[in-house]
Amino acid sequence: SSCHPLPAALDPGTCHILSLLEVSILGGSEPPADVLNHTCNFYLSPEEGVSVGVWHTLPASQWEGSVGRGPEWYREALGDGRPSYTSQSGAGEDYRGFGDSTGEPSEEGLTRDALCLHDWVLQHSRGAAVALWGHSLGSGVATNTAVKLQDQGSAVDAVILEAAFTTIGEVVAIHPVTKMYMFLPGFESLIWSILHMNNIVFASDKNLQTVSSPLLILHSEDDHIVPYQMGLKLYEISLQAQKQYKTDVQVEMISYSADLGYSHNNIYLDPNLTNRLG
Repeated sequence: SSCHPLPAALDPGTCHILSLLEVSILGGSEPPADVLNHTCNFYLSPEEGVSVGVWHTLPASQWEGSVGRGPEWYREALGDGRPSYTSQSGAGEDYRGFGDSTGEPSEEGLTRDALCLHDWVLQHSRGAAVALWGHSLGSGVATNTAVKLQDQGSAVDAVILEAAFTTIGEVVAIHPVTKMYMFLPGFESLIWSILHMNNIVFASDKNLQTVSSPLLILHSEDDHIVPYQMGLKLYEISLQAQKQYKTDVQVEMISYSADLGYSHNNIYLDPNLTNRLG
């Protein structure tokens, strides 16, 4: 299905970041201005009957000019050569079925939403680079999207994976909440059964065997949700793919020491993060 806006090399200085985050625990119903400054809300329709809310956050260089501006001005701002942050879920766009987005959540559906958002930003960016940034659940969406775009002959300019897992099943099996019930007979097989029946895989380990875009992996050693070893494994898979296909595409991993306390959600506190992206 086509993506229709509803009415109403990685350089952070010129790159538009599509942020694909884990599902919001904030509810997603607050007006964007009440949660994030310099942010505008709009909606995309990845398919008939599905409306997905998106939050577009501006870089500091555009804050002054954005005062009192509406959605049309924000859309135009995407094409002025400066970076922007267009977010899916978390404190940004809500995945279908969450917050103010309609539809039923599924792996295929979430990937379609991300493709729609990517196409929309590409349409309005006037040739600026567009990168996918996936955090937690969003890392699986990001690698799915990168593979789909590559299959369509239009590889994404860069992929950033933060606190990324190998497959959704492997991380669900060791999640702190799941562990509480592992003593129950048959509980683990039930979890795998549910994932299998609903065709939920998010196989980033498999995806990264073929993704040809520049890749940056960010992971904290004290991540208590997605173990650091998973990020390391994805990095090793990507390096192996690079050797196999004899490419010089940049593949990098930045590890954060446990004593920094960034854990699963706080890598954004890294004061050098913007410079690292360069």
